[in-house]
Amino acid sequence: MDNLSDTLKKLKITAVDRTEDSLEGCLDCLLQALAQNNMETSEKIQGSGILQLFASLLIPQSSCTAKVANIIAEVAKNEFMRIPCVDAGLISPLVQLLHSKDQEVLLQTGRALGNICYDSHEGRSAVGQAGGAQIVIDHLRSLCSITDPASEKLLTVFCGMLMNYSNENDSLQAQLINMGVIPTLVKLLGIHCQNAALTEMCLVAFGNLAELESSKEQFASTNIAEELVKLFKKQIEHDKREMIFEVLAPLAENDAIKLQLVEAGLVECLLEIVQQKVDSDKEDDIAELKTASDLMVLLLLGDESMQKLFEGGKGNVFQRVLSWIPSNNHQLQLAGALAIANFARNDGNCIHMVENGIVEKLMDLLDRHVEDGNVTVQHAALSALRNLAIPVVNKAKMLSSGVTEAVLKFLKSEMPPVQFKLLGTLRMLIDAQEAAEQLGKNVKLVERLVEWCEAKDHAGVMGESNRLLSALIRHSKSKDVIKTIVQSSGIKHLVTMATSEHVIMQNEALVALALIAALELGTAEKDLESAKLVQILHRLLADDRSAPEIKYNSMVLICALMGSESLHKEVQDLAFLDVVSKLRSHENKSVAQQASLTEQRLTVGS
Repeated sequence: MDNLSDTLKKLKITAVDRTEDSLEGCLDCLLQALAQNNMETSEKIQGSGILQLFASLLIPQSSCTAKVANIIAEVAKNEFMRIPCVDAGLISPLVQLLHSKDQEVLLQTGRALGNICYDSHEGRSAVGQAGGAQIVIDHLRSLCSITDPASEKLLTVFCGMLMNYSNENDSLQAQLINMGVIPTLVKLLGIHCQNAALTEMCLVAFGNLAELESSKEQFASTNIAEELVKLFKKQIEHDKREMIFEVLAPLAENDAIKLQLVEAGLVECLLEIVQQKVDSDKEDDIAELKTASDLMVLLLLGDESMQKLFEGGKGNVFQRVLSWIPSNNHQLQLAGALAIANFARNDGNCIHMVENGIVEKLMDLLDRHVEDGNVTVQHAALSALRNLAIPVVNKAKMLSSGVTEAVLKFLKSEMPPVQFKLLGTLRMLIDAQEAAEQLGKNVKLVERLVEWCEAKDHAGVMGESNRLLSALIRHSKSKDVIKTIVQSSGIKHLVTMATSEHVIMQNEALVALALIAALELGTAEKDLESAKLVQILHRLLADDRSAPEIKYNSMVLICALMGSESLHKEVQDLAFLDVVSKLRSHENKSVAQQASLTEQRLTVGS
């Protein structure tokens, strides 16, 4: 280290005199010291004030320039040296050196700038202001097709520099995207796929850029899908495949890229991984199985990619996914059920799957998870059943297969996601009067619904419970169902639902309440009173923002309530006539007609 101090003193003198031979000797000595102990040497360099002199040594025509840039690259490996490099004014001369024709100068300059930018806001900012990123991208374009080892090394360094420049910084990544870096990197990957270091650098860059929404369109206009799948097929090592997965996952969120990946044959690769890893208990294999099956499910979220893989229910992919459901592997059961839920996104697919026995497979799967089951599998299987129950022709078939009984086994679940899907599935199934009546008289179900109607921490569960309660009445039109709901204290929730911010829910509540008033007013009278139904109806009719169907159904309900003495009195006390008579001139004909009828009823009643 004493020798180092002498070198630094000597360097100060020779830097001013510019005697190239002695300068070169000093620089070699510094590089040697950095190789032996980088941190300590860097501290000495910083303390000596020599950094400021380096700016004057970074001149294109000097034979020592590459060594000076190399020293800067080495010292900038230390976090504490990056801001001093910026403060010493090194960025501007380094960026100027990017115009050099000397490959060694370019290489060391790229390293120096890359290391200064690493995790350093000041470094990145200075490089950005000096225009360094654009020059590097131009170099990548011009060198892209050259495959000699020296050029590939330079390309790798430049890719690394751009990575360090933009890593985890959305605005700088967006800047690179606007400069057109994506098509260049994709081209690089295609041409240099044999070069492991460069390929790896491209993948890391893709992984960063792909997180940005604005990148997806640019990626979709390249042949990235084809290149990644080609690369994926060659990989044997788990780590390398994992790197590609990390790029595929964010890219596959884009529907156009989903389809490109399917067309490039990614699905076949994923199915092969599943087959290879399914019985392994190695941690890496389990992780890879999860990643592959999750990605498979993600590809099915795109309408075109999903339909292409469904192939009318005859496709190899669809059949393989079906075989995951009876598997003993929880991850595959989950992925299989989620895949079926994704295939079940149009009526044609749903009808085909129900005809071909998918419901029984899903019920068997649910059966295996009733006691202490896997919540994610329960949730996924219920999602699939809910989607399958949407087409009208499937409802009766699913009911006769015993779906409601299978679903009701999960009534005791305390997991909101499972509760939510359970409610959705039942609501989809009860269009038929008989099914609605059967479920509506199920006291355990109704009591649980009433309990969930108060699940304020879980808006989805609360909303679905209210909607199912209303649907049981609307579809069954049954006095027994209404009595069950009254006895379980469900009426107040239907009244509250009439004030929902969602018009569809308001409407469902008002129709159900009108049926209650028409069929079992005496039984429900007290509950309707204590829930302040009449005041709520007055408010809905007086509010200009209420939708026409809300006004219409509110008036139908008012007429039905007139059969109760106590509710009739409440209606009289609130001067409904004033509000209703104004609605006779409403622009909606149905509302205007109902206003006239309601006015007559109110007049006769008074």
